[in-house]
Parts: sequence; structure tokens; C-alpha cells
Amino acid sequence: MVINTNSSAARGARFLSESTSNLQRSLAKLASGSKIVDPQDDAAGLAVSSRFDAQINRTEATRSNIGNAISFKQTQDGYLAKVSKALDRMSELGVMAQDATKTSTDKGLYKLEFDSLQAYVAGVATQKFNGVTLFSSATLGVLQDDLGTTLFSAAAVDLAASAGGTALTVLDTTTPKTASDLVKTAIDAVASMRAGVGADLSRLMMTNEHLSVLSENLQSSVSRIKDVDVAVESAKYAKYNILVQSGTAMLAQANSLPQSALRLLS
Repeated sequence: MVINTNSSAARGARFLSESTSNLQRSLAKLASGSKIVDPQDDAAGLAVSSRFDAQINRTEATRSNIGNAISFKQTQDGYLAKVSKALDRMSELGVMAQDATKTSTDKGLYKLEFDSLQAYVAGVATQKFNGVTLFSSATLGVLQDDLGTTLFSAAAVDLAASAGGTALTVLDTTTPKTASDLVKTAIDAVASMRAGVGADLSRLMMTNEHLSVLSENLQSSVSRIKDVDVAVESAKYAKYNILVQSGTAMLAQANSLPQSALRLLS
């Protein structure tokens, strides 16, 4: 029996310290919802999840770009649909102007509507989307992956060259047939443009779905690495809580053992 050194109390204090530390870590994991609270919890897992987090952010940014490109192409198609309707009417006017029973005055009225629709088509050719020209000879380059290396070039839609004001002869009493033929050519050109826009939209939407699946899988991977299993961790928390309480009680008992030496001294 010794007084200066209480080995039982020292051992009990060590066990209590370990249990308290484990309880605090378990509590932090349950509070944060993550099983990697400190780097030492899983150093490799922390590195992998950090890279995945960065890739998820890049993927979401790419999806945003794809979404904007889809809106751009949908806006193009919306304008082209109206241009197609205008050209249909212009084609009708061109045929009506070839009616031999119509007077010059009648044909002049057809010309007024024809010129108005032609100006509308020419005006559409100059429209912009967020400051970017909708209809030009330049292709639209859209990133398809989070690395910024794969570029999809959406087809150029040059409305001014195919159906703008310079491409259509003004309908008058001497050239209605020529104007009608040019409008037919413009109708074919716009139909081809809409088909191209539709193909681009199909590709962009497929890419958007692919990126959505990729982001979902990456998030699941990060979850398996970082997210805490609440059921498992709750069981650990209950265990460490009991160990802390019992360790505290036993340390109190161990600290009282040297007092028995007083009986020998009395």
C-alpha cells in the first residue's frame, strides 16, 4: 500500500480521458452529419471527397452553361417559327400578285403587306440574346464537360443571308414571279435552319441529362465517404457516454483508495 503514487487512479484517468475524447468526436460527427470532422479522421477520404466536391461544382457550372445554350437555341427557334409564318404569307402574296384579274392598285396593296413582312424578317435577323447575336455565320461553342476540354459547336444560323431583306426581291407589278420564287427558297432555308436547331437542342438536352447523372453519382460517392451513419454513430455515442460516466465513478473510487492507509496510521 503506497500513498505517493496511485496507479489505479492514473489508469482510470487515462481511460476516462480516452472515453471523453471519443464521446466528443462522436458528438461532433452527429452534430455535423459528417464522419470527417478533423483531417485525422480519414486523411485519404478527405482528399478524395475534396476532389469530388470540386468536380461537382464544375459539373454544375457546366450544366448552367448548357442550360443557357438550350435557352439560346430555343429563342432562335421561336424567332424562326415566326419568320416561317411570315414567309408563308409572303409566298401567298407573291402568288396572289400574279393574278391577271388584279389591277395595279390591287397589286400595290399586296406590295405594302409584302414589304412590311420583309422588314419584319430583316429585323428578326438582327435580334440578340443577352447581347449575343442570335443569327450569324458564327457557330456557338458550348462546353460539354467539367474539364473544359470538350466543345460542342452548335450549327450557325445565318438568317440574314438566307431570308433577310437583301435576299428577297421587292414585290411589285413587274417581278411577282421572281419574288415568289425567292420566298420559296427562303422558306426551304428556314425549314433547314429549324431542323438544325432541333438537332442542336436534342444534343444539348442529352448532354444536360448526362451531366445531371454524373453530378448525382459524384454526390453519392461523396456521401459514402463523408456522411455519418447516424444509427451506427448513435450507438457509439451511447457507448462512450456510458464509459465516461462509469469512468468518472471509478476514478472517484480509485482516488479514495489511499485513504485506507490512514487506518494503519491511526
